[in-house]
Amino acid sequence: MDKSKIKKVVLAYSGGLDTSIIIPWLKENYNNCEVIAVSGNVGQADELEGLEEKALKTGASKLYVEDLTDEFVDEYIIPTVQAGAKYEEYMLGTSFARPIIAKRIVEIAVAEGADAICHGCTGKGNDQVRFELAIKAYAPDMPIIAPWREWDIKSRDEEIDYAEAHNIPLKINRETNYSKDKNLWHLSHEGLDLEDAGNEPLYDKEGFLEMGVSPIKAPDEPTYITLDFEKGKPVAFNDKKMSAKDIILELNKVGGANGIGLLDIVENRLVGMKCRGVYETPGGAILYFAHNYLETICLDKMTAHEKQKLSITFAELVYNGQWYTPLREALTAFVDKTQETVTGKVRIKLYKGNMIKAGVWSDYSLYSEEIATFGEDDCYNQADSAGFINLFGLPIKVQAQVNAKNNKK
Repeated sequence: MDKSKIKKVVLAYSGGLDTSIIIPWLKENYNNCEVIAVSGNVGQADELEGLEEKALKTGASKLYVEDLTDEFVDEYIIPTVQAGAKYEEYMLGTSFARPIIAKRIVEIAVAEGADAICHGCTGKGNDQVRFELAIKAYAPDMPIIAPWREWDIKSRDEEIDYAEAHNIPLKINRETNYSKDKNLWHLSHEGLDLEDAGNEPLYDKEGFLEMGVSPIKAPDEPTYITLDFEKGKPVAFNDKKMSAKDIILELNKVGGANGIGLLDIVENRLVGMKCRGVYETPGGAILYFAHNYLETICLDKMTAHEKQKLSITFAELVYNGQWYTPLREALTAFVDKTQETVTGKVRIKLYKGNMIKAGVWSDYSLYSEEIATFGEDDCYNQADSAGFINLFGLPIKVQAQVNAKNNKK
């Protein structure tokens, strides 16, 4: 990259530690270039407060705050839930947020006539891949600046040193300096004591959890909820019609209050290393659970089993930043077909971190109590099973006969 040609840079800006120091760093290292900050609102709530003032004070010429919440839910979250896609149990909260943010950043960069796009992802993380693959999908020739792959800063402590030296205000300190990512779907925690896989997460420490409480602090009485789905999409919570986004927000409240959705995993990052993270996904955990519950009565065996296999591929594509690819689009088309009959209601009991099935109903249910009953029925002839077993077991029988014959030699 010819730095002398970089006059205007669009920065993916969160206002967190990394991007806060990147603004002055860009101006110091790229010809005092104009820096336009862009923050994609995907439901990080209070993290957006005071963002414009902070961006301008640290050297940005302007800040765009783009509300992407509805599109994020309808076009990214819900299709992933419908696919049943989880990456090693991780419900992909950061993964599917990056493509939509990067897409909007590209649109603004093109409109502003920017010479480059900059992001604050580290060289050890997955997000650098997710951002840059999305940028390549929409602006294949756009130069990309990734300071973590250039600068001399080696740690988050050194980042704080840089911030203090440049009088950049931070909402964190060295003792609470977890690496976090927050949106309306989840909150992730990495770093500090969590880097030792032998340390138990401090779930009950004041301020650690932000979206709910630990199961120990959850109520001693269960909470019952209902969810309605139409073609695999949530349409009502406790019999009240609302948007998918509002349903997720309501589920976050009730799920968080009941200690639902805590996940502590050592995951396999795309860049080759294992990394330990703690995730809060209260509403998401309920939504995945409820959707799968309904599918158990609405999908036929072969479709359900094939969908389970493909959900792993779908999750890997999302995790690896390959949202804007023909394969992801093709898998979504497959999933959409499977969801045509996933319509109905589920009831779930929430209790101290547990989700307990409490009833499921659908006009498209393939479950027949009359056929499955242990009592007397007039629609299933048990004698038919003898012929079925003879044919199904014929290869085993023939193999055994051949083995027996050869063993006599």
